[in-house]
Amino acid sequence: VQLQASGGGLVQAGGSLRLSCAASGLTFSRYVMGWFRQAPGKEREFVAAISWSGGSTSYADSVKGRFTISRDNAKNTVYLQITSLKPEDTAVYYCAARALAVSTYVNRYDYWGQGTEVTVSS
Repeated sequence: VQLQASGGGLVQAGGSLRLSCAASGLTFSRYVMGWFRQAPGKEREFVAAISWSGGSTSYADSVKGRFTISRDNAKNTVYLQITSLKPEDTAVYYCAARALAVSTYVNRYDYWGQGTEVTVSS
């Protein structure tokens, strides 16, 4: 299984980015997909997750209204649209997959990508 995250970069506060995560080696449409992030010196934290069908989503309170998770099962890809970026959003963003229901817990995901770095300047 491979999860390849991309789309990170350096952006000014208030800006936007779209992260992508391309999956291979698994039946993508049967997996819940999640985005997590890890800031320097901090633990990895939940950002957003989406059910296998895309019909159910979950967000961390800190990103509600600014981040949108979506997926395209035909392309085996999950996206994270990030708007109104804040300096505190600076982190490495990871995508992850799990076979069961949507979860916000890091240790309940089976597969992880390598991460893509987002840096927000003030």
